[in-house]
This record gives sequence, structure tokens and C-alpha cells, in this order.
Amino acid sequence: MSSKPGPACQRERDDLVQCILRTDCVLKQNKSPKECLQAKTELPIQCQQLLATYTDCRRGLLDMRRRFRGNHLTDEAKRGGVYESSLDAARGDKEASAPESEQK
Repeated sequence: MSSKPGPACQRERDDLVQCILRTDCVLKQNKSPKECLQAKTELPIQCQQLLATYTDCRRGLLDMRRRFRGNHLTDEAKRGGVYESSLDAARGDKEASAPESEQK
């Protein structure tokens, strides 16, 4: 039996929620996560990158061209580096798998 994939963008959402819950805004200032999200500039860079990634994923669900081609992260979200290592692992490191004669 194969397990069903989770809802779209769920991993990105969960990562964003965990990041926001660990911020000083929530822990020290006792604000709600919603209030902290409204003050985006006060969020740590990592949370801002996760927010951009989540927003990009959600936007991809509504864009018919992206739905047809596949909901891939934009270059801006990739530059954030949040999921860079998982993207490299998913597509395989081409340089590492190429023979040494081709790498030179």
C-alpha cells in the first residue's frame, strides 16, 4: 500500500509555523503568531524566507500555467536557500554522479 501525499504546501506551512512559534515575538513579547506575521520585517530572515516559499507554493496552486507544468519554486524562493539542499537531493547532484573525466 502506498501512502497518500499530504495536502499541497503542507510541509512549507508546517516549517513556517514552527519558525514563527520560536521567534522572540511569540516567546518574549507574548504576541499571537498572526500578529507576528503582520509585522513581517520583525521576523528573522529564516522565517521571512519560509514565508516567501509558502506564499510562492500557494500562488502556484492558483496559477494554471504552473499547475500544468508543475508547482516548482520560483528562483526567488530557491535563492532563499531554505529548501536548497532538499531540491539538490531530489534532482540528484549531477556533478557528483558524473564520471571524473567529464568533470574536468
